[in-house]
Amino acid sequence: MELLILEPFYSIALFSIGILTGILAGFFGIGGGAILVPLVIMLGHDIKIAIGISIMQMIFSSVYGSYVNYKHKLLDIKDGIYVGIGGLVGAAFSGFVVDYVASKTLEIVFSLFIVYSFVKLFKASAYGGKKRIGEGVASKLFLVLCGCFVGVFAISLGIGGGMMLAPLLTYYLGYSSKQIIPLSLFFVIFSSISGFASLALHGYASFKEGVIVGIASLIGVRIGIFMLSKIDAKKHKATLLIMYAVVLSIMFKKMFFN
Repeated sequence: MELLILEPFYSIALFSIGILTGILAGFFGIGGGAILVPLVIMLGHDIKIAIGISIMQMIFSSVYGSYVNYKHKLLDIKDGIYVGIGGLVGAAFSGFVVDYVASKTLEIVFSLFIVYSFVKLFKASAYGGKKRIGEGVASKLFLVLCGCFVGVFAISLGIGGGMMLAPLLTYYLGYSSKQIIPLSLFFVIFSSISGFASLALHGYASFKEGVIVGIASLIGVRIGIFMLSKIDAKKHKATLLIMYAVVLSIMFKKMFFN
């Protein structure tokens, strides 16, 4: 199905999607692809092109969102660098994964990751808790390995990785759900830049759509960060679980009823 960028409804739809994903990025510390990919698929794109649009948008939202978080002293740069380096390495392989894995398989894996993240987040305390991974070197190594693993698979699925990373770091390193948000969004900078370069080299970049959605997401990010500052950790965790459930329902509808 050929889509024309000059069609008013199409451009408005993309801009609206960008604002929505920006809000999710700022409020949940995610790239927003978990919502963006299904919505772009609904506009008529194949999942692999939707992934390219999603990752390009993440560069805009994650860089701006991390700047705002750093300015307000909400971002722990030290931990962010470790997990970011892992994401940079892992995401570099995403183009190969998208090249050789069928679209239907990607949709199934995407949905399984959402289920896994939902379960991990549900078990974790909203206010943080006991670390299951040791301090010092063990903690730093875990951050790098988490970043690498999440980078490979998340970018291949069109999500920045925050959606997978947040439950892991909350569950294993004892972060509260609100503490992890700036760190997850910072991670998305590394994974999205590396992942987009890999996807573009393999022909999955859609620059016009990516720019429209990316610029719109800047508006949404500011709204999302403001909303995050006004909500307590318990309510934030509840809204995050609802968001996972909505994404999962969209993907199930796409896989089984289309």
